[in-house]
Amino acid sequence: MYYGIIDLLKLIGSLVLFLYGMKLMSESLQKVAGDRMRSILAAMTSNKFRGILTGFLITSIIQSSSATTVMLVSFVNAGLINLLQSIGVIMGANIGTTVTAWIISVLGFKVSMGELVLPLMGIALPLIFSKNRQRSNWGAVIIGFALIFIGLNFLQDSTPDVNGNPEILQFLSRYAEMGYGSVLIFLLVGTLLTVVIQSSSAVMALTLVMCSKGWLSFEVAAAMVLGENIGTTITANLAALIANTSAKRTARAHLIFNVFGVILILFFFYPFLNFVNWAAVELGFNSPLGKGGQTPQETADAVPIALSIYHTSFNMLLTFLLVWFVKHLAAIVTWMVPQKEDDEEFRLKYISTGMLSTNELSILQAQKESQVYAIRIRKMFDCTEELIQGSKTRKMDKLLQKIRKYEDISDRMEEEITSYLTRMGEASLSDAGSAQISRILYAINKIESIGDSCHMIARTVERQMDKKIQLTPEMNENFNNLFALCKYQLDAMAGYLDLDGQGVPFEEVRQNHQKLEKMISKFQAEHFKNLKKGLYKCKDGIIYTDIYSELGNIANLAFEINSQLQGAALVQEAVS
Repeated sequence: MYYGIIDLLKLIGSLVLFLYGMKLMSESLQKVAGDRMRSILAAMTSNKFRGILTGFLITSIIQSSSATTVMLVSFVNAGLINLLQSIGVIMGANIGTTVTAWIISVLGFKVSMGELVLPLMGIALPLIFSKNRQRSNWGAVIIGFALIFIGLNFLQDSTPDVNGNPEILQFLSRYAEMGYGSVLIFLLVGTLLTVVIQSSSAVMALTLVMCSKGWLSFEVAAAMVLGENIGTTITANLAALIANTSAKRTARAHLIFNVFGVILILFFFYPFLNFVNWAAVELGFNSPLGKGGQTPQETADAVPIALSIYHTSFNMLLTFLLVWFVKHLAAIVTWMVPQKEDDEEFRLKYISTGMLSTNELSILQAQKESQVYAIRIRKMFDCTEELIQGSKTRKMDKLLQKIRKYEDISDRMEEEITSYLTRMGEASLSDAGSAQISRILYAINKIESIGDSCHMIARTVERQMDKKIQLTPEMNENFNNLFALCKYQLDAMAGYLDLDGQGVPFEEVRQNHQKLEKMISKFQAEHFKNLKKGLYKCKDGIIYTDIYSELGNIANLAFEINSQLQGAALVQEAVS
């Protein structure tokens, strides 16, 4: 039997089909229940055991530990959960990803899914073309599930039979009978395959198929599974490259957790295989180690189930051992990934610990948090100014990413602070306390709108870059004047929100705002004249007006906050 390049391409194509089915099902499930999963992941992490359960459930549902850990990295990056909470979810995700092996072992090899996949795709047809987005996503889930088993069947058919191709087994046997050397070699093979394919589920499917065909013995396949556990951590580490320090630490914790587990199990590799062999026999399956006079085919048939037992028991045992050392693991990754001076941690600073014993102290927390919010939006505004003044594409791309991240943080901060103040509003408050809460709510709503305007400016600049539009020197000079006036209002806002500071005289703030309004009116009049004269194209003018209009909006929002805060301060002085 000749196995040439076409046969190899069929094998690779089968793996691609399986991988695409897994990706389609995972992404569609995230669309179907993504918001709910995000809410669960953010809420059910109050302790490490709930975090483990959350990671297990979500990964079992979406069938991708990589998707869970990437989502986790983004949550840590946003400051919704901390490093300690994320480690528990990682442990649960490691257990949840073993469900894939059981589905393949039980359904893929024991049930004829080929007779069901086409009817399943027929059911999905009206769903996938439905105008209802939810039904369309469910159709994609069904098609993805069907493609997984179509790909698995193709994998089985495209893998050469050992009986007809004995030279393959002979080739593998050179490396499969070297004791621990073989274990290390195939551990490396499993790691590299997972890194290249970017899916431990696909590599696990490939491993199970090769075992069922008799290519790999149980010992060699178990070593590959250990490698897959290491290789699967690469996705989260790649996602964390552009994230903040806490997110990088989360991704590194995932890597250390899996690497430590593999090193630990290597010391007890063969005793653990014997335990799995005993468990498989006790559960009514054949021995994967070929004991009791079994034929080679019977041994090969026993390996997929035994490998699933091995994969699950290994991850459960590792979680049970290390769950008591979560703080130590966090300390290690904190040491490995030190805090950078310019890397701000995006999380609530004062109200993350919940309600305090008195309403006055809780309101004080919220007031301080609103000032932190204002300072962060000021930094977002600085990035916007740097973006407009920039000329190097690579640096501008980084600034765009940073502004998008700030926008996401801004939305989440508004939601968290509002939720906190709403809970306070349910308690009995004095008239002064209620008025203070209203003022803080008003301020954070306006601050979030300032963040939206900064994001809109960034999108306009991105549009300018795509269309290769060059603004005139006069336009850029006008932007510089507007930025100076806007920064004054934003700094005044942060000063008024600072309980320990003393804000600038409000009359100066009012004069600054009047100057800005006159400047905007002047720019508008000049813009129409310049368009009539043909000094620049209409599309250039649209970019110009979009940017100075948003800058004017930012200054107006900041002035509204300043007016409200200054008015409240004057009332309080009059009362006292």
